[in-house]
Amino acid sequence: MKTEKVEFAGHAGGRIAARLDLPDAEVRAIALFAHCFTCSKDLLAVRRIAAALARYGIGVLRFDFTGLGASEGEFASTNFSSNIEDLKLAAEYLRQAYMGPRLLIGHSLGGAAALAAAGDIASVQAVVTIGAPADVEHVLHNFGSDIAAIEKTGSAQVSLHGRAFTIERQFIEDARAANLSRRITALRKPLLILHAPLDETVGIENAAEIFSAARHPKSFVSLDGADHLLTRAQDAEFAASVISGWAARYINPADIEPPALQTGAILVTETREGKFQQKIDAHGHRLLADEPQSYGGTNTGPTPYDFLAIGLGACTSMTLRLYAEKKGLDLDQISVEVDHQKVHATDCAECVDKPVQDGRIDRFDRRIRVKGGISEDIAQDLLRIADRCPVHRTLEATSVIVTHVLPT
Repeated sequence: MKTEKVEFAGHAGGRIAARLDLPDAEVRAIALFAHCFTCSKDLLAVRRIAAALARYGIGVLRFDFTGLGASEGEFASTNFSSNIEDLKLAAEYLRQAYMGPRLLIGHSLGGAAALAAAGDIASVQAVVTIGAPADVEHVLHNFGSDIAAIEKTGSAQVSLHGRAFTIERQFIEDARAANLSRRITALRKPLLILHAPLDETVGIENAAEIFSAARHPKSFVSLDGADHLLTRAQDAEFAASVISGWAARYINPADIEPPALQTGAILVTETREGKFQQKIDAHGHRLLADEPQSYGGTNTGPTPYDFLAIGLGACTSMTLRLYAEKKGLDLDQISVEVDHQKVHATDCAECVDKPVQDGRIDRFDRRIRVKGGISEDIAQDLLRIADRCPVHRTLEATSVIVTHVLPT
């Protein structure tokens, strides 16, 4: 994962500090993460989830709300409504600087903000909450007996998790006025609710209320054994694996790839990560190509010759299956192993009359296995049919490659 420090203007015009965590390889989508009440983008659980999501190809923008962490502004002047505005501005920053967020993730009160803002962010295709309250007024429980003083005098200093914060009356009034249930019902976007059954900060009943208010498609996953802040690494890792697996069903691939050059063309583009790594778009199937570390690569994908071997092996297996079905042969699972080597032509008995370059020739060793075994007669048939594989014929034939340099 690579991390960039970024910033954008918040709802009050002050600088919002953020970090954009991107996968080393292909970016499938970007998620926008809203942290919990009085927390920051650098909360250990947030960093762990961002790092884990990067391994699944999902980038994450995490930022500090106004007046928190490294962001400018006065926390006392903020409220739930201002958090929603900061969240929308973060999404707009992503849209202009990179691409609009496909996934919106919120933790605790950040989850409530995500639920409230998602309907106004067009690029968001799915929403995830972690330990979120079903009612914004729930956050007022943190203030205890200080609420009376805040309402009477207009503001008071409260202690939250060992830190002092000034809370103004407008914060309480804004929280009480928020109608989160209505926004959840109107969301109409896929929703994943993650919640720990033993969460002592935001009880599990909140997850049930959110689930009940939401429309399908909606999902709930229990973070069994986790605490509210997901302080254990395995809990954050589990949450990230669930989010990535679930989101894959709803988020479309990132549309930052350049279009294919021609209809039916396969597009190969440098990632600029490492010396050799390439991203491949094969008719919507996204892959990586690379070289081993011993050759100066980062070993994140098959080598170009590996792809040739893959093509030969796959084509052989498919051809044999078609033959077996045509002849009514009851063959169990077919597998094909392929090795590629450059050998001296004089050492290759099978290479007579083949084109030779610098005294060496490309040799593919192909080994066919059929689970459960086959008779010798069928084995001889399969050897004959394997040579009819179209990729086999292409590799043995003389090909013509026509190359053009296109204008930029």
